[in-house]
Amino acid sequence: MPAKHSKRFRAAVDELEDARFYTPAEAVELVKKTASAKFDETVEIHLRTNADPRHADQQLRGVATLPHGLGKNVRVAVFAAGEAVRAATDAGAEIVGADDLVERIEGGFLDFDVTIATPDLMGKIGKLGRILGRRGLMPNPRTGTVVQPNDIAEAVREAKKGRVELRMDRTAIIHSAVGKASFDADQLVENLAAVIDTVNRLRPEGIKGPFVKTAYLTTTMGPSIPLDLASTLTLKVE
Repeated sequence: MPAKHSKRFRAAVDELEDARFYTPAEAVELVKKTASAKFDETVEIHLRTNADPRHADQQLRGVATLPHGLGKNVRVAVFAAGEAVRAATDAGAEIVGADDLVERIEGGFLDFDVTIATPDLMGKIGKLGRILGRRGLMPNPRTGTVVQPNDIAEAVREAKKGRVELRMDRTAIIHSAVGKASFDADQLVENLAAVIDTVNRLRPEGIKGPFVKTAYLTTTMGPSIPLDLASTLTLKVE
């Protein structure tokens, strides 16, 4: 049986024009207009690519820093020892530890959004792969979450601003939050530009021809709004 949608969802769909592709600015205005849930909905971008994730040279993984954040407090956990502990704490990390933090996570503690680690502790963290990996929380040099002790403070500050990890799922789609429906339209467009700019820079070398096939902007409870690729893929961080 086809899924039944609420009256609110159907009303939002009615705002869309048939066979219309929207510029980023138009789409942002529309998602703000159609976000009618009782909570502040998350705005997301979904990019369907021409990649085949089974091939290493067609995979994409990286991090985009959103200039206006994600609209929530990002809880940062840092695996560190020595002087790096104080640097992480002073920079705003909520949880800092080494062996003790590993034990807490093994015991079920997962009250954080981002993990950062120094290279010397990665050997201890390795056994947490099954816990952190499936949640996308495993520290990784490619996402800037494994850093030298003297870079810990900057890494924590960047994480607190609102970083989103970009990677393909098994169907070659990249999903990313770009803010909240309550954000100003300009803030959402600038956050979207940060994601698109990063995706363009990280385009896999193994891709022949166009990389992104389709792009949609949506909210947690709203319909998908088709984006005009030409104007979307030219977005850049000013």
